[in-house]
Amino acid sequence: DLELHLQRCQQLSVTVLTDHQDLSNTELKTITKSPAPQQYRIRAKLRTYKPQKLHQSVKLHCSKCNSLQEVPDRDAFDLILHDSAGTAPNPELHNTSWYESVTWTTQDQKKREIAIHFVKHDEMLQHPEDTLIMIEGGTLKEIWKLAKRFKCVIPVRSTEDDLELLDLSAPFLLQGNVRYYGCKQCSTPKPMKNLSSIAAEQQPSWEPTEIAQVLGIQLLQYVFVMKFTLVDETGALNAYLFDY
Repeated sequence: DLELHLQRCQQLSVTVLTDHQDLSNTELKTITKSPAPQQYRIRAKLRTYKPQKLHQSVKLHCSKCNSLQEVPDRDAFDLILHDSAGTAPNPELHNTSWYESVTWTTQDQKKREIAIHFVKHDEMLQHPEDTLIMIEGGTLKEIWKLAKRFKCVIPVRSTEDDLELLDLSAPFLLQGNVRYYGCKQCSTPKPMKNLSSIAAEQQPSWEPTEIAQVLGIQLLQYVFVMKFTLVDETGALNAYLFDY
């Protein structure tokens, strides 16, 4: 457990970074005055590390504009779904040549209208584990249940002409337990009919990168980011960890 390991490192008087065993130890003041990039071996104390909670280290990174952003929480997604549920499914967009639609009204007080569109392959429905579905009017709980059964779930809403993605603050795609997000700045969302090109492939794989590409989404990647402050008797050095 990295968090426990870091706490233990802080308790030790000296932490030795064991990489570059062939190099002799270099003082931090020498490193801060040297041009990068170079390799060093240091002997230093760990003064601080950020963030303090390990889950806060996970961010979303856009490789195009190089931005870093926080992973949206469940409440933000829930709010977007609630807002989109105010738009009733457009029956004129149901049962097209490349997807089959099922609709119903919930029995609770809100009487929500829900539509699920099952993408077909060769005009046939596939097994759930191979199927991409699009859902209108679903709650967070309902979408999670569907994501456990079907290969891919895309939350959508109706327009006059086509189905479209929700606000990109929400995940544009759910696959199992993983939520995929798009960069608001670098994406140019396209109508859902563009997915028909993947459905027409000989063996649709429904890979997130391919889905993002046909929908005009610049895919954000999950990254692990931390900052360590290392000290010795000659000075201090900030070390940054950035990894996919």
